[in-house]
Amino acid sequence: MNLGQVGLVFLCILVSCIVGVAMYCSYLYFYVDPRVAKFGLPAQESRLLPALPASFGPTIGLFLFAWTARASIHWIVPTIGITIYGATCFIVMQCIFIYVPLSYPRYAASLFAANDFFRSALACGSVLFAHPLFNNLGVARGTSLLGGLSVIGIVGIWLLYFYGARLRARSRFAV
Repeated sequence: MNLGQVGLVFLCILVSCIVGVAMYCSYLYFYVDPRVAKFGLPAQESRLLPALPASFGPTIGLFLFAWTARASIHWIVPTIGITIYGATCFIVMQCIFIYVPLSYPRYAASLFAANDFFRSALACGSVLFAHPLFNNLGVARGTSLLGGLSVIGIVGIWLLYFYGARLRARSRFAV
């Protein structure tokens, strides 16, 4: 493959965004809107429903990419892994971005600012550790390590879904 062909692989990120938006908008249109019209506003944790199955996607996508990103395997297989990762990350982030201001409306701006700061700090730190990580472990092991760490996100979103109401009840800041 030449550099132009390699660069085309980045189009899968656009495809993953389109797929993620389509899936999330379909959920809103076909599930949320009819239920809100019929029953009224649900509990905040119901906003996390699409994130529950989607939380497995980043891990699956990272492992698929990690274990197939080599010359002996067709290029579309790791590209599918990247697409799964991008689409499901979009869905999970949308659910979290809806859940937070509904749970803490008075402090939503501060929570979004803290979220942005944390994500930006992590991205900044990633610049420092990514090069040594992939130089020492290689693409397969390095990405597998990130996929393993992403399991924490699966556990976190499921705990938030099942225990979020209790946590909010104990908080003096939550609604």
